[in-house]
Amino acid sequence: MDKRENQEIVDLFVIGGGINGCGIARDAVGRGLSVELAEMNDLASATSSASTKLFHGGLRYLEYWEVRLVREALIERETLLKAMPHISWPMRFVLPYHMDMRFEGDTPTSKVLSIVMPWMKGRRPSWLIRFGLFLYDNLGGRKILKGTTSLKLAGMPEGAPLQERFEKAYEYSDCWIEDSRLVVLNARDAEARGAKINVRTKVISAEQVNGTWQVTLEENESGKRRMVTARMLVNAGGPWVEDIIRNTVRINSTEGVRLVRGSHVVTPKLYEHDKCYFFQGEDGRIIFTIPYETDFTLIGTTDADHEDVNQKPVCTPEEQDYLIKFASKYLKKPVTTDDVVWTYSGVRPLYNDGATSATAATRDYVLKVDKSAGAPILNVFGGKITTYRRLAETALEKIAPFFPQTGEPWTAGVPLPGGDFPVDGVAALMERLKTQYPFLNARWVSRLVKAYGLDAFDVLGDAKTQADLGQDFGANLTEREVNWLIQNEYARSADDIIWRRSKLGLRLTKKEIDVLDGWVAKSTASLLQQHAV
Repeated sequence: MDKRENQEIVDLFVIGGGINGCGIARDAVGRGLSVELAEMNDLASATSSASTKLFHGGLRYLEYWEVRLVREALIERETLLKAMPHISWPMRFVLPYHMDMRFEGDTPTSKVLSIVMPWMKGRRPSWLIRFGLFLYDNLGGRKILKGTTSLKLAGMPEGAPLQERFEKAYEYSDCWIEDSRLVVLNARDAEARGAKINVRTKVISAEQVNGTWQVTLEENESGKRRMVTARMLVNAGGPWVEDIIRNTVRINSTEGVRLVRGSHVVTPKLYEHDKCYFFQGEDGRIIFTIPYETDFTLIGTTDADHEDVNQKPVCTPEEQDYLIKFASKYLKKPVTTDDVVWTYSGVRPLYNDGATSATAATRDYVLKVDKSAGAPILNVFGGKITTYRRLAETALEKIAPFFPQTGEPWTAGVPLPGGDFPVDGVAALMERLKTQYPFLNARWVSRLVKAYGLDAFDVLGDAKTQADLGQDFGANLTEREVNWLIQNEYARSADDIIWRRSKLGLRLTKKEIDVLDGWVAKSTASLLQQHAV
C-alpha cells in the first residue's frame, strides 16, 4: 500500500456509483464539502441502468396512500425537465379503461372499497381512476406538462393498436429519462466541482479509527490498494446497502432491504404513434408499453422478490411470458416470444417495511445515520430515480450537522452537463448541430442531441467530414465519440458504451461489438497507463 496516499482526508466518502450515490456526491461537493466516491463496477451498472426509464409520480402509489412520495415526485418531474432537457422529455400515457380492471387485494384503497362498495368485487370504478388522475394532475403544481384528457378510441391513432373492446381511455402526462446517462452526468458534474470519482474500484473495508473512517480501496484492473480517511461515510450501495452494513463497515443494525426484481422486454415497434400505454391487469398489476429507441417498444415491469444480491438479475422465462401475455390482452396483434429482441432486469433495493408482497413494498426512501461505530455513516435505503435530487437534499440535511459550514441547497434548476438550454429548445439545437456538421443525417443528429445536448459540439469538435471522426464502429458510433466517452464519461468497455452511455447494443452486430471491445480495451489501457505516470 502506498503510504503517501494514506494521507488523503475527505469530508464524505460515498460508496456506490448509482443515481443516489452520484446525486449525493454532486450536491455535497457543491455545498463546499470534500467528496470522494467509489463504484466497484461501471457507473449505473446495476439498478440505475435497469429502470423503466420514467420520471413519474407513480400513479398506482396513490392506491397505497403514499401521497407525500407521489407529490414529491410530481414536483420533481418539471424541476428535472428544466435541468436536463437533452436526456428527459415529456410523454403522454394512454390508460384504456374496461370494467374488469381490479385492485391488487391488499392496497388500503381496495380494502376501503370492499367495505363501502362490496358489489364491485375488487374492480376499479372509472370515477376512482378519474379522481386519481385529478390528484395526479394537481398535487405537483404542474406548469409545463399537459393535464389529463378523455379519449374515445374508435378511429383514433391511440385506439388502432388496441382490441376493439376498449372504447374509452384517459390520457395523462409523465416524462422519459435516459437513466444511466443521468447517473453519468451527475458524476461528471460532481467531478467538475471538485469530487473524486473512482470507477471499477471496490471498497474492501471501512474501519473506524479515532472518530474517522479508514477506507481501503482496490482498483479492479491493477489490484492496487490505497487508503482514504473520511470524516463520514455515505452507504449508497443500492442492492448491496445491507451487505455493506454487515460485511464492509461491520456495524450492528436492524435496518435492511427488500430486493425486488423488475424485468423488461424489448420488441420491434408495436405501433406507430409516440405515446405510451398504461395497461391494468385483472390481477391488479400494471405494466407500460413505451416507444423506445425509435424502432422498438419497451414492455415492463414485473415485481418479484430477489433473494441473492450477488446473483445477477435476469428476466426469467416466466416473467417474459407474463409481460407478453399481459400486453397481448390489450393489443390486437398478440406479442410472441419470437418478437423479443432484448430483455433486461434490475433489482430495486426497497426499504424492508415488512409488506406482504413485493408490489406492496414501499417505494419511499429511508435515510438512517448510524454513529454506533464512533464515526458517522449515512445508510441510504430505497428511492425512485424521479426523486433522486430530493433524496440527495434530504441526505445533506442529515449530513449537515456534522459539518457546520455546509452550504445551502442549490441543485434545483441547475442544469446538468449539456443541458443548459430551454425545455422546448431541442429542435433548435438539432438544427444548429445539423448546420455546423452538414454531413450528419437526421437520425444521427437526434441521437447526439438526446445523449449529449450542447456537449454534442464538443464530441464532434473540429470535424468537417465524417471521415474526420475516425473509425465507424457501426450505427454512426465513431472513434471520436468513443474516445470522448473514455476521456470524459468513465467508459472502460464496449458494454459501458453500448448499453449504459447509449443503447446502440440494439443496433450493432456481435462482430461490430467485438471490434469495438478490442479497440476500447487498447485505448483504456493507454489512458490508465498515462494516469499511472
